[in-house]
Amino acid sequence: MQISSRFTLAVHIFACMDTFGGEYKVTSDFLAGSTNVNPVMIRKILGQLKGAGLIEVARGTGGATVTRPLGEITFLDIYRAVECVENGELFHFHENPSTECPVGRNIHHILDDKLLRVQEVMEKELASITLEDIRHDTEKYLCQEREQRTGGR
Repeated sequence: MQISSRFTLAVHIFACMDTFGGEYKVTSDFLAGSTNVNPVMIRKILGQLKGAGLIEVARGTGGATVTRPLGEITFLDIYRAVECVENGELFHFHENPSTECPVGRNIHHILDDKLLRVQEVMEKELASITLEDIRHDTEKYLCQEREQRTGGR
């Protein structure tokens, strides 16, 4: 199982909006330059984030802005906005296990509760991380880079 790159791209987008929003219009082209991803993909993710009420996007080249304080937006909010999880279920079962086989006939009984527990733990952890945490880490790394470039001056 692997979560798609849409999730990490969305977090990257938020970090750019926070870091550069005061200086630049954060457009899909601007974000594409930072992510090195096609602007079409960026616009799709922006549309998903907007649909979830996490950002606002001005028409044309107006740019994107965050709708709530960063401490109120969790990784779980972002995950739910951009990942295609059918019926809220992280794990997708193969369609028709054999009813002729004792394992196939019982595989849902064997796995369903365990997979649900795994999903609940993952979602709890995603809910514990906010974009404020990302802001803090972004500032820390940008400061470290500045110090390296200037020799600590």
